[in-house]
Amino acid sequence: MERGGTVLQSAPQTARPPSIPRWPLFPRSHNPPRSTGCGVARLRHGRCTPWVAEQLRYCCCLNKKRYLLVHKVVQHSMARVFSSGGPQETNLGSEEMRKDNFLIDCGSDQECVLGGIVALGKFDALHTGHRELVIQASKAGTPFLLSFVGIAEVLGWESRPPIVAQCDRKRVLSSWAPYCGNEVPLEYQVQFSVVRHLTPRQFVEKLSKELKVSGVVAGQNYRFGYKASGDASELVRLCKEYGLAAFIVSPVMDKNQRSYNGAYRSINSSDKGQVSSTRVRHALAMGDVDYVAELLGRKHRLVLSLDKQFYSQKRILVPRSCMLNQPPKDGAYYNCTVLVDDKLIGPASVVIDTENINIELDDESLEAQDITLDHQFIGIEFG
Repeated sequence: MERGGTVLQSAPQTARPPSIPRWPLFPRSHNPPRSTGCGVARLRHGRCTPWVAEQLRYCCCLNKKRYLLVHKVVQHSMARVFSSGGPQETNLGSEEMRKDNFLIDCGSDQECVLGGIVALGKFDALHTGHRELVIQASKAGTPFLLSFVGIAEVLGWESRPPIVAQCDRKRVLSSWAPYCGNEVPLEYQVQFSVVRHLTPRQFVEKLSKELKVSGVVAGQNYRFGYKASGDASELVRLCKEYGLAAFIVSPVMDKNQRSYNGAYRSINSSDKGQVSSTRVRHALAMGDVDYVAELLGRKHRLVLSLDKQFYSQKRILVPRSCMLNQPPKDGAYYNCTVLVDDKLIGPASVVIDTENINIELDDESLEAQDITLDHQFIGIEFG
């Protein structure tokens, strides 16, 4: 894989002090609830797509601590926060109250984006191109990802499963720590409906005055603002005006260019050979898990809820309705690795058909029912 990451242009940080301390957005509790590693993403008005519903039902509702939905507060000093112990009340300053319906992932230490360097993008696949943005952010300060949720619902796009299961995103981001000065980047998710109608200037102003970031990193082809009216050069100009550092990074190119007879250009007209989520999705649809691993910089992990499963001695049968992210093409896959709640179980063969995922463990000493008893998720890594 050819490495990108050249910083093409940047705007120096001028109006803001050299470093801004980070502090908790929400007060810490003396006995914080124990995290299970999954987050909750609540959609507005209770509407969600089938795939999002699966995420909420099987994965995200298990731990509501990390994603804190801050409701719009008018003339009140209290806001309801959803934690693992249920709805709670917390004091917020006037600045925080202006974050209208922002969905915040504050991490287990409850520290947010204040003073950090945010990488901007959709971050669906968390592929090597996304990783390069975060690497550049880590070189300039404390790295964060700023991504948007609910885009398909707002724009009326067809519902489709995520490439990375919501409850698996923190594991992937943790694996990037060695590239980021041994610091794990945290993800800050914002409801797309909140920022959809912002002009480019309003968007940058929100980053500066409300989220109080100290800088941004974006790809060369990044578009932002209402109807994607702003480009990378305008981002640099506006960041300079608001005293934010801005770094524009060249794309990571796909060295192998397995275009499958030009299919990528028919899917995405802006494809110029760069690593993209579109390429990852198409490679999964073709069943080319080795190529998927090259694009992601890791093996693809399919996450299954253990809400429903059936056993024989060495076999585990899980309905497709329990999938929390996009699988590869239907077929037989060998040399797979099975994990249960992130605990390594061992090698296995996997067959995906129209109704079920069939997992056959290679180790004859393992009993399928004993492995999955009292656990929540099965992970399958391909290739």
